[in-house]
Amino acid sequence: MITSEIAKDRAARLVELALRAGADAAEAVVSGSASETVGVRLGQLEDIERSEDEHAGVRVFIGRRSASTGGSDFSTAGLAEMAERAVAMARHATEDPYAMLVPREQLARGPFPDLDLVDPTESAPEALRERALETEDAARAVSGVTNSNGASAGCGNSVSALATSEGFAEAYGATSHFLSASMIAGEGGRMQRDYESKSARHRGDLPDCAAVGRTAGERAVARLDPVSMASGTFQVVFDPRVGGSLVGHLIGAMSGMSAARRSTFLLDRLDDAIFPAAIRLVEEPHRPRALRSRPFDGEGLATGPRVLVEGGRVTGWLANLASASQLGIAPTGHAVRGGMGAPGIATANVDLQPGALSPAQLIGEIADGVYVTELIGQGVKGVTGDYSRAAAGFRIRDGELAEAVAEFTIAGNLVAMFGALSAANDLERDRAINVPTLRVDGMTIAGG
Repeated sequence: MITSEIAKDRAARLVELALRAGADAAEAVVSGSASETVGVRLGQLEDIERSEDEHAGVRVFIGRRSASTGGSDFSTAGLAEMAERAVAMARHATEDPYAMLVPREQLARGPFPDLDLVDPTESAPEALRERALETEDAARAVSGVTNSNGASAGCGNSVSALATSEGFAEAYGATSHFLSASMIAGEGGRMQRDYESKSARHRGDLPDCAAVGRTAGERAVARLDPVSMASGTFQVVFDPRVGGSLVGHLIGAMSGMSAARRSTFLLDRLDDAIFPAAIRLVEEPHRPRALRSRPFDGEGLATGPRVLVEGGRVTGWLANLASASQLGIAPTGHAVRGGMGAPGIATANVDLQPGALSPAQLIGEIADGVYVTELIGQGVKGVTGDYSRAAAGFRIRDGELAEAVAEFTIAGNLVAMFGALSAANDLERDRAINVPTLRVDGMTIAGG
């Protein structure tokens, strides 16, 4: 796979070729990735997958007209053709007053912080196979597990580079390691499935294989013999596996692109106390070894820590250059790139800070409620905040988890849900969005 230096040189070369082809300005992204995954099932090797990919994309500007192309031919002729094609397309594009590059004086400058995203440890296929087998063996050893959907172990590495005609040319690399298992409990019509998966930049930061497997098996067994829920208004507790989706909906609503289109339920609410004062949401793009750490954003702006929710209020929009221009604010360093085209908007390493109560104490205050471990479907309206998702989990009775429940729907409105939110103290930072156990009071349940 290409190195960071090679990726950076290719991106800078593509920008140079675009300017030679007649562009007034240009930016290029180059990415490369390689991964290997070994899967086992019932103690036997099931598959080995190896993939490699390299891609380049260029966006060119002729006045306020812009166009993008991409490809994977890195020869001089291939890059030149890519640049010339983009310039030809831009000449016929409509003008966009918000199509522009970050000015030279605003670009991020090194030295950048060492984010420790690259693990030099290599994992041979045989080592991956052994880890997958150990994970599955632990899962199958759980009493009540009757079958396996399989377990897998994998690793990968990637590199991302960005160059612009304003003088930016930087790249960084990252590695990844993961373990997963999916187990089946029960027989026939009683069968239930559940899983566990963990990812990390460094292999040493993954939990023990046996722990991952046991969790997958225990979750599947716990779901046996679910009953239906009665309809009504209940206190709902979200397991951290699914609670992060609530923060994900908020981040989507904070997007400057959504605000510019007036398609977010946060319009005219930035000054409102939407959350309880104790809720605090923070972003840390420079956290070492974290899954979404990055030294600069997809437009060459510096990244840095930010408080997203404080004192009950959302602190502002998350903006790339185009949406910032539309909203009349400064860009916030949240631009992200795909293989080609204009940048989107995304956060990096978001944590909802832990509260004072343990999960047991948070649940212990509930006489009759539900603990949600799975959410199904996409029933969320970004414009209004109306929320309706199919779910499964466990009944809460007299402050304790009770029988498994399934085939019910939880509904509410995100603004009201955020206002009734409380957090436990069990935050673990192992995802892109990390939350502790969360409780929302007063949600509507539609049972079967």
